[in-house]
Amino acid sequence: MDAFQPWLDQTLFSVKFLSPFMHSRWGWPICESIHFLGLSLLIGAIGTFDLRLLGLASRIPVAALHRLVPWGVAGYVINITTGLMFLVTEPNQYIYNPSFHFKILFMGLAGINVLVFYLTVFGKVKLLEPGAATPRSAKIIGGASLLLWIGVIVAGRLLTFYRPIECMGEKQTFPFYCVPPRVR
Repeated sequence: MDAFQPWLDQTLFSVKFLSPFMHSRWGWPICESIHFLGLSLLIGAIGTFDLRLLGLASRIPVAALHRLVPWGVAGYVINITTGLMFLVTEPNQYIYNPSFHFKILFMGLAGINVLVFYLTVFGKVKLLEPGAATPRSAKIIGGASLLLWIGVIVAGRLLTFYRPIECMGEKQTFPFYCVPPRVR
């Protein structure tokens, strides 16, 4: 397992077709802006839906707010695309970064949370009449979703502040938090 991170770093680093664009004057800033727009779509749609699950704006039917979910999915796809562009361009700044590890963890848990929602309570809440109380299980899932997406945002924001440094010869074990010398 100790070889996984250096292998992934080396493999992603060998993908060169994005580097000229991303390292151009406008490449990275354009992708950052698009990433932010995707995040706005995602959090705007999913956050609104989660707040409804928590009981806010209970006069709005859940089914009506559920129509926003495709916008959230579009934002997620935009963020995955731009996020992969960042990762492939500078893999060592992400693969060895504990903030990135937490971001991926929160994203995975958010995915499990949405799966649990659709497999367990969506059938109950989509039929709720305006003003009806949301089931406790839906409130728990909605609250967890909000917390997990806030975790993704905070961990993503901290990426820049926890840039990994080069390893100084010390023995590392998985997960690495410093960048070992890259094999050329």
